[in-house]
Amino acid sequence: MRYRILRSTIAVVAVTGLFLGLPLMFYTWRWLDDTARTDLQHRLQRASSEILGQEQRTGVVGQPPTDRLRLLVPSDGRLVLTYTDTSGTPRELTVGAQEPLEHPMVEGTSLGDAGVLRLEQDYSAVRSEQYRALTIELIVMVLSVTAGVVVAAVTASRVADPVQEVAERAQRLADGDFRPDPHRHGIEELDRVLDVLDAATEEIADRLQRERQIVGDVSHQLRSRLTAIHIRLDELTLHADPEVVVEARAALDQVDRLTTSVSEMVQMARTERNAQGAVDVRAALTPLLNDLAPTFLKAHRRLIVTPDGGGPLPARATASRVREAAAVLLDNALAHGSGAVTVTLGSVGAHTVLVTVADEGSGLSDGDAQRIFRRGYSAGGSTGVGLALARAFIEGDGGRLQLQSRKPTTFAIFLPAAASDDGADPPPRPVREPEPR
Repeated sequence: MRYRILRSTIAVVAVTGLFLGLPLMFYTWRWLDDTARTDLQHRLQRASSEILGQEQRTGVVGQPPTDRLRLLVPSDGRLVLTYTDTSGTPRELTVGAQEPLEHPMVEGTSLGDAGVLRLEQDYSAVRSEQYRALTIELIVMVLSVTAGVVVAAVTASRVADPVQEVAERAQRLADGDFRPDPHRHGIEELDRVLDVLDAATEEIADRLQRERQIVGDVSHQLRSRLTAIHIRLDELTLHADPEVVVEARAALDQVDRLTTSVSEMVQMARTERNAQGAVDVRAALTPLLNDLAPTFLKAHRRLIVTPDGGGPLPARATASRVREAAAVLLDNALAHGSGAVTVTLGSVGAHTVLVTVADEGSGLSDGDAQRIFRRGYSAGGSTGVGLALARAFIEGDGGRLQLQSRKPTTFAIFLPAAASDDGADPPPRPVREPEPR
């Protein structure tokens, strides 16, 4: 902004100087030329009057008043009188410079019987005066532009610096710094913006405090219930029926993962900024896919993961967010799709990790495809929160979740790839919560 103000002000001053200075220089040039010629004409008229007056007083042609004419000749000029004396002989009287001028400015007139009078002046003197005037005007123009630059710099500092500080204040607010800033700049509009920012800061801080308190209470209650379920499932692992033991242990793993996800989400909600790390997307999603495979088999559907095996897929993301987003897509494919569900894990170039979830159902209509990510909208009678939450999770890590194909329904998750030497963090091990006291 500073440079825009500076450039615009300098441009206005420069254009104004050109539109005013150039015509002024042109008219100054012409005015000095006309002034010199007018002065020469006045001298010529007075010299003519002196010659004619002398002739009237003496009655003799050819006796001009040389002393008086000398006073009328410019210092760098000369006067030439051509006349015929009493004997009829042509004569020429020169007053001033005797040699012809190299670049003369000439004015002449006829005196009738008294002859022809010509007054000359050196044009170089006029040219010097013109150049001197143009130099002065050019200096004034340069000083005007310089003054404009100084004024522009001062104005830019007075306007741009406060605006930059307001932008930095807004950025600090976006980064989670909710401290009020009492400093004001004396600019009414910017001070009003700062007042609004301070009011918004207080409101956001109060809301975040209430929401964090609610999140803490809800997470405590939820983890307490999960702990109770965990205890019951632990008892089932002692059952005599092996099938019951297998199912109980599978349920325990699910409870452990759910407890871990709840803890991670609570931690992210309590921290101002979530520090992302390098996570292996394949390793993070493999336990989820293994857990959901029996559910798809019970529904007489297949869950296909391609490619079968493969190397790590490091991405700059949060493991819990990636798992929850993928879980939403798989749950939707199970509930609203049909046929086999294919999960593709791969990459696009060297900078993007790609995860796609596709089913073999009838697909989505145009209207559903445009509104599928709106919170509260559902094409299948559900709450309409899952896809909106999944997109928020992925976008929170700097990625993108989009509907890639309507038929077959295919959702794609794009995540920024991490460098191979970053060392992708392994998926967190389940942590069992202690029993509530």
